Amino acid sequence: MYAVIKTGGKQYKVAAGEKLKIEQIPADVGSEITIDQILAVGEGDSLKFGEPLVSGATVKATVISQGRHDKVKIFKMRRRKHYQKRQGHRQNFTEILINSIKA
Repeated sequence: MYAVIKTGGKQYKVAAGEKLKIEQIPADVGSEITIDQILAVGEGDSLKFGEPLVSGATVKATVISQGRHDKVKIFKMRRRKHYQKRQGHRQNFTEILINSIKA
C-alpha cells in the first residue's frame, strides 16, 4: 500500500518503512508525527483519490533527524560590465521514517 502526501508545498509518494527528506517541520527527533493531507491512498485497483484530500486517511511517521542539505552555489555575472555576484544557500530538512498508512 502506498500514499501520496502533501507537505511543505510538495507532493511525495510514500510506502511503509521508507525514509524521506521533507521540508523542515518543527518536531523533536524521535517524536511521532501524523500527516493528514493525503491526496491518494491504496494500491492497484483499490486506489482512492481525494477531492482534493482523502477524508479519514492518515500517515504516521517518526522524525529521524533534522539537518541541512548541501550548499547550492549561485553565481551571477554580466559580461563586459564588471558585475559578479556570488551567493550560497543551504536548505533545512527533516528526515522521517514512514511507520504506517491508514486508509
